[in-house]
Amino acid sequence: MEIKGAVGLVTGGNRGIGLGFVHKLLEHGASRVYVGARKRADAEEIVAQAPDKLVAVELDVTKPDQVAAAAAQCTDVTILVNNAGAFNHQRLIGAPDMSTMREEMEVNFFGLVSMSRAFAPVLGANGGGAIVNVLSAGGIVAVPDMGGYSPSKFASRAASTCIRAELAPQGTQVCALIVGSVDTRMAEHVTWIKKTPPEDIAEAGLFAVRHHIDEHDTDPHAVSVRAAIARDPKALEKSMADRIAAQASAAK
Repeated sequence: MEIKGAVGLVTGGNRGIGLGFVHKLLEHGASRVYVGARKRADAEEIVAQAPDKLVAVELDVTKPDQVAAAAAQCTDVTILVNNAGAFNHQRLIGAPDMSTMREEMEVNFFGLVSMSRAFAPVLGANGGGAIVNVLSAGGIVAVPDMGGYSPSKFASRAASTCIRAELAPQGTQVCALIVGSVDTRMAEHVTWIKKTPPEDIAEAGLFAVRHHIDEHDTDPHAVSVRAAIARDPKALEKSMADRIAAQASAAK
């Protein structure tokens, strides 16, 4: 699928990887990009950069009424980028309660599915198009100190496969992006590895769309995680567990 002339909608499009997608879609010739953000004012700040091609959409992917309103408004979309995400940096057992992991699942999994369901008919009516799901290396290897986030990305990866099969008859491609360490606010706590610029992740995502790639590792960290899984999955699992032990020692 070509990006030139396409119409995109990016959830969480006001910063980080989402903003990278907004910029890259325009750079590659998209005719219009809807910038989704939980606060309309945040989206309008971005729209001011190119008001002839950008459109602000107030969109919280956990609110069915806003998802439905977006689908009713943005009837020309041909590329849906499910980027909105939540990361609360809590563990499954160590968290004080389950509220943070519920939020991560609500945004990262149910929000992705809700948007895909709402826009499937739109994409079908516009020739098929593409859904781009921004996932994580934490969706191919379990990361214990990302207790709610990592399982939500595993679920979203499985959902991507299911959605791909369901929408194949209408010609909609579904690209699952495996993202490693990125220089965003969400990854401010990451200091032990080089972080990739958000625009590079977006570029990799659009490459996957253009070349019809079902699952794409977008950056060196994601590639290294994939290689570690192939090389010795139990050793990788142990290294993830060792991080928990190191954090416990440091806290003493």
